[in-house]
Amino acid sequence: MVKYIQEMFKRRDLLVYLVKSGLKAEHRNSYLGYFWWLLDPLLNVVVYYFLVSFILGRGGENYAVYLVIGLVVWRWVNTTVNTSAKAITRYSSIINQVYLPKSIFPLSISATQVFNFSFGLVVIGIFLAVFGVVPSWQVIFLPLIILVQLLFLVAISLVISYICVFIRDIDNILSHILRLFFYASPIIWTEDRIPAEYSWVVDINPIAIIVNSYRNVIMYQETPHFLGLLIIGIVSILSIVITIYYYSRNEHKIIKAL
Repeated sequence: MVKYIQEMFKRRDLLVYLVKSGLKAEHRNSYLGYFWWLLDPLLNVVVYYFLVSFILGRGGENYAVYLVIGLVVWRWVNTTVNTSAKAITRYSSIINQVYLPKSIFPLSISATQVFNFSFGLVVIGIFLAVFGVVPSWQVIFLPLIILVQLLFLVAISLVISYICVFIRDIDNILSHILRLFFYASPIIWTEDRIPAEYSWVVDINPIAIIVNSYRNVIMYQETPHFLGLLIIGIVSILSIVITIYYYSRNEHKIIKAL
């Protein structure tokens, strides 16, 4: 495994190239180009805000800020998981010709989506300014939450990318799984809407813990869920180590499957 990690480090130039090419390819044929990184989360907020606040008559004070935080964080999760499904298979022609550590490809997906998320933070900042919500000193924990979410998504990306090489049907199932997590997490609905007997769904949901931690430090002037973030971080790191070890021992199987 040590040799495998060293090989990954030697190929860091490839990782940088894949990230740059991924960023360019996302909106290559679009008139607005990179402006979509700002416009896409903004349009999502407008749609859900109209649906919940005007059609359903729910929401509450500063619901727009509450909503934009949830949707921007969810967008990072959603895009990373969806693109990870084909992180390896889309480069099958290259992999079959040259030896490359296969884990580099899902890692490049995770790194690419970090840049996209940074534009989402700009949208959050705009909403904070418009609605007059001022974060307090707790905002210093924001990098910690971002790091935990990054580790969480790297772990998921590595696992999904590997599985999808051998079981292509997983790609079709992912959209349904993501939809389930979307509605099981406080993205567009507030926690006071959930019945008490189902509150455990939020308590054990890693996405809910991460989203609520963002809202605590940005919106509510509270500290994040340290225990939940610690558990997510530790489990994610262990998963990354185990998955990379598994990659190092089964690279030949990936080549055969492709």
